[in-house]
Amino acid sequence: MIVYQENKKEFLQDVRLDLIEEKIEKKVKEVLKRNTAHNEYVSWMNSMQYMYKVMEDESIPNDSKVAIEYRIPNSNKRVDFIVSGEDDFARESAVIIELKQWQEVEKVETKEAIVKTYLQGRKVETTHPSYQAWSYVSMIEDYNENVRKHKIKLQPCAYLHNYRLKNKDDLLNDAYQYYINKSPIFTRGDTDKLASFIAQYIKKGNSKVLYHIENGKIVPSKSLQDNLALMLKGNKEFVLIDDQKVIYENAISIAKNYTNKKQVYIIHGGPGTGKTVLAINILVAILNMNQNVMYVTKNSAPREVYRKKLTEGKYRKAYIDNLFKGSGSFTQSINNDFDCLIVDEAHRLNAKSGMFQNLGENQIKEIIHAAKTSIFFVDDYQMVTTKDIGSTEEIKKWCQYFNTTLYEDTLVSQFRCNGSNSYLSWIDSVIEINPNSTDDFDFDYDIRICDTPQEVYDLVVEKNNFNNKSRIVAGYCWDWIKDGKNYSNIHDIKIDDFEISWNLGSSLTWAIDPESVNEAGCIHTCQGLEFDYVGVIIGDDLRYDNGIITDFTKRARTDQSIKGLKGMYKKDSKKALKIADRIIKNTYRTLMTRGQKGCYIYCTDKKLSDYLKKKIVNI
Repeated sequence: MIVYQENKKEFLQDVRLDLIEEKIEKKVKEVLKRNTAHNEYVSWMNSMQYMYKVMEDESIPNDSKVAIEYRIPNSNKRVDFIVSGEDDFARESAVIIELKQWQEVEKVETKEAIVKTYLQGRKVETTHPSYQAWSYVSMIEDYNENVRKHKIKLQPCAYLHNYRLKNKDDLLNDAYQYYINKSPIFTRGDTDKLASFIAQYIKKGNSKVLYHIENGKIVPSKSLQDNLALMLKGNKEFVLIDDQKVIYENAISIAKNYTNKKQVYIIHGGPGTGKTVLAINILVAILNMNQNVMYVTKNSAPREVYRKKLTEGKYRKAYIDNLFKGSGSFTQSINNDFDCLIVDEAHRLNAKSGMFQNLGENQIKEIIHAAKTSIFFVDDYQMVTTKDIGSTEEIKKWCQYFNTTLYEDTLVSQFRCNGSNSYLSWIDSVIEINPNSTDDFDFDYDIRICDTPQEVYDLVVEKNNFNNKSRIVAGYCWDWIKDGKNYSNIHDIKIDDFEISWNLGSSLTWAIDPESVNEAGCIHTCQGLEFDYVGVIIGDDLRYDNGIITDFTKRARTDQSIKGLKGMYKKDSKKALKIADRIIKNTYRTLMTRGQKGCYIYCTDKKLSDYLKKKIVNI
């Protein structure tokens, strides 16, 4: 999605007449349906004056096309400036320019591609501009089918037009040279150099280039489970972007620099912020440091998917089992038994462990006790059972108990739900999770409220035929028939004339089994995993009547996630209803964010269906 695009002549005229920032602001409102912050408006005023001086150079063809504010598919990242056309070989070509207002940079020792600079009035760590521009191009190449199909040459660079180079400047330090070679950097006074650089790749105009980039089919991004084996072999299958890269380097630095005091690193991140991708990347890096490290989750589903993929990749079972552990594996561990434990979906941690919940005291306590460095990935809005205790508050309580050194960061980059934070905000608003959220719907995400569950099923099956990456999930409002748990022809979920089985109890790899598109997964099956498209059946535990109503009595008798609520309700109804409300809303928030490209919803409550339809009427 491109906000502004014109040929070179029109761009120069818009800047010369001081119209450019107003036109961009207007287009942002029309295309992105959001208002422009004052500092963003001022940055356009400033940066476009410098790009005017670059673009007026006669070596850049007049029929070349300019694009400003291109949103990278499947993310919330935007490219600042693109110049497009054809190169010497008549190949479609585009120069991707990352614009910066920076005036100083400080090298960060021991962290790859990380620098310090002032952002919003304070000095922070962020990615080097060359790395950022290169990583954005990598994302576009990964996601945009037209870029690959038409073999469009994308050349990144960075332009720090307010930055005056000094002798032995940290910006050009040898430590960053690998990325500078891939994505050259230009600073104040480099107007002619940048113009010459653009002219190397843009010899004549071609209006098709921006059309192909903007309208390219967005092929699903690389799947974590499909690329896990390659990652463990050291291949960089996923390029880490912005805050992901900063947090990755922080984690490596923390694990590497352990002294004699326990360390805990809490990493916050909502659905689609790349928590699991980042966790696996950190696992691989710390393995390469020859540390004793494990990946830990409460939910067995992602572990089993990873195990199956790695076994296919010829890894020994014993090796895999020593890398991927359940959260109840540390009840007998001795102090500092491990160099590092990486806990994904930490919000799902329990107090007790074991099949009968009769082992240990508290999984958070046991993990911190067992490790020199503990890394917790947390989303407090994904606590979905009465047993979930892994809140930020609870982790910090045990940090104080052990007197750990505590680090904390937040992932904000969004790579699911077509890369839009506003979809997540929309969910939080319409099901009344977060009162500060907005229900504005301002992006291209395939969400549909269906009139029948059969319609949801048909849509998911159609999408799944493409690459086996679409699934149906449902709220836990239908009993799991014990005698039929291994037979897909015994249907647990029955709605009018529609019937479907819960996922087979014999399959721990429902997310990738080819036939499992004909089964419905529950919250315990799919949490921590992602698909291209997800179909969600919302049961009677979530209804609408002049507001969202949650009703835990409509959950299935076989649902262990609400175990104990009935007893609690008799003693303290207010407390029980508050916990039930959190569990039900968080469950559907999680289910509705499993789809990277689309979500199809059926509600058993007609009023809820009508309410949701009204909330997306302006799509």
